[in-house]
Amino acid sequence: MWDPAVYSRYADERARPFFELLSRVRAERPRLVVDLGCGSGELTAELGRRWPEADVHGVDSSPAMIAKAPPGPSFSVGDVRDWRPDRPVDVIFSNALLQWVPEHRELLARWVDEHLAPGGWLAFQVPGNFDAPSHAAVRPICASSAWSDRLGDLVRPDSVDGPEGYLTLLAGLGLEVDAWETTYVHVLSGENAVLTWISGTALRPMLDRLAGDEPAREAFLADCARVLDKAYPSRPYGTPFPFRRVFVVARKPAGVSA
Repeated sequence: MWDPAVYSRYADERARPFFELLSRVRAERPRLVVDLGCGSGELTAELGRRWPEADVHGVDSSPAMIAKAPPGPSFSVGDVRDWRPDRPVDVIFSNALLQWVPEHRELLARWVDEHLAPGGWLAFQVPGNFDAPSHAAVRPICASSAWSDRLGDLVRPDSVDGPEGYLTLLAGLGLEVDAWETTYVHVLSGENAVLTWISGTALRPMLDRLAGDEPAREAFLADCARVLDKAYPSRPYGTPFPFRRVFVVARKPAGVSA
């Protein structure tokens, strides 16, 4: 759901949780590593550098993202809800994808049961900022009389759990689980900095809906800018943007088959 241009602009911010997640995956010699929701693939290539002897494959639903993928790993365009590998996977990795999939708890259970190899690792990270002003301030705009007819159905409920929720889910499936959360304070630059950030992520469905109607698109962005600039005032050094993320690394016991 990232806009490719904004995705590139915030490369450092999106890479930091990726590497924090990766640092806790202690797979030694995996044969197959799959990155679900791989985006433009630069970070998938980091998985290849971590495990140079592994087959590394990235999957993303955006052809525009996959078109930017680097050489090294293999890539394919696809919906993770339909993903079914042809052999057990030793590391299933997913960075900032599952918040877009309301039924991801059922997906996690299927991946563990059907696709994760014995002794394999499941690692994922999701934003945990649904109640932050960046989201809470925009929901009333979409539900307002000015926008409800066009955008009201795009207001999403919170789709992710906290660390304890994922711990309970995956431990119940027999996995050894390490779950935690981190709040980063990103310092964003430029005018309407937080609006620019969420224009590439949370606002993508709204902006896609308004595509082709430039006056409406600009009016909607102006409404969002007013509330976001108030919620996140600019400082002399930039705009501080707290961003909570939830991390999970889990290992399947070696004696349990996929």
